[in-house]
Amino acid sequence: MVQREAPEGGSSDLAQSELANRSGAVFLAGPTAVGKSGLAMSLARALGGEIVSVDSMQVYRGMDIGTAKPLPADRRAVPHHLIDVAPINEPFDAAQFVRCAKAAVEEIRSRGHFPIFCGGTGLYFKAYCEGLGQAPAPDTGIRSELESMPLPDLLVELSRKDPLGYARIDRKNRRRVIRALEVVRQTGKSLLSQQSPWSRSREIPLPDKDADAAGSCFIGLERQGSDLHQRINARVEEMFKRGLVEETRQLLRDGLEENRTALQAIGYRQVVEYLHGERSLAETVELVKQRTRQFAKRQRTWFRHQMSLNWVLLEADANLELVARKLVEKIR
Repeated sequence: MVQREAPEGGSSDLAQSELANRSGAVFLAGPTAVGKSGLAMSLARALGGEIVSVDSMQVYRGMDIGTAKPLPADRRAVPHHLIDVAPINEPFDAAQFVRCAKAAVEEIRSRGHFPIFCGGTGLYFKAYCEGLGQAPAPDTGIRSELESMPLPDLLVELSRKDPLGYARIDRKNRRRVIRALEVVRQTGKSLLSQQSPWSRSREIPLPDKDADAAGSCFIGLERQGSDLHQRINARVEEMFKRGLVEETRQLLRDGLEENRTALQAIGYRQVVEYLHGERSLAETVELVKQRTRQFAKRQRTWFRHQMSLNWVLLEADANLELVARKLVEKIR
């Protein structure tokens, strides 16, 4: 086993070995900008771990600044997986994530290390731990036709063919509406009837349908609203200073607009609109801040209702190394 120097007061080499040989993993979730990546790094150093990114946008090569990918120095210090695994002009979905994540876990354990899942894409967490259900693969012909239709027309068709799905879906989310209709057209059945029967029980972390879910530690990070908002605003400003606009220009040259999923990423979508002349740069920066704050709120609500997590409240001046040390004892 490759040994790592534990921080003072951290776990011993023996504890690292015990963790590496046991099933399970650490699952670290929470809203954007809450501090997941920093804490994951601290945990990895303490536990002899490697990080599996659970982020639907960090999988794309070239989407670096706007997705807050770990810096090269951090990736050299601690191995990261599921980052830069897909070209920007090709789709990447939950099924691909599960396949790649399982392969990554095998690789991590083959080195005697411990997997730490870290990110904010709830669907990927659920798909990995509980399965994907029986919904069919995308049909490019049907999807192309649906993507050419206005959203009101899509909603009319969905309400007629799948009333239950229409009642429960986010009707402002064009991508989800298209997927629901695509499945109905393919199978004649609602997407809801073909999804994995994810439990909403709060009694246990997650059903142990997957061996890696059994014996795992599920952690949710949160902050006070004003603190999180301040962190989001500062992160967005830093992204623009680092060159988010130029990065987006390059992604457009590489085929960003061919990938409707990636094009919806907060930050990139608004910058594309700015480059098309829809608003000023200052207005774009403020809009990205607003959209990111709204997204963080939705993430927190989703994790609260869909996963039973051990929530950890981070103070504004929290020392992540100290937080990690306390968590290591629980994880052991």
